[in-house]
Amino acid sequence: MFGRVTLPQALFAGILGIAGGIYIFQPVFEQYSRDQKELKEKLKLAEESEKKKS
Repeated sequence: MFGRVTLPQALFAGILGIAGGIYIFQPVFEQYSRDQKELKEKLKLAEESEKKKS
């Protein structure tokens, strides 16, 4: 027999779910951030070398 879930219980479960997802996927987010920084640096260096050639 199943009882109803109260609003505070549902909110708590939702917050735990979101926090757990962030905790699990944190390395993925960090790798993406590092990749974006690296890409920006390469692009900046490429632009600088292009300006020097001109």
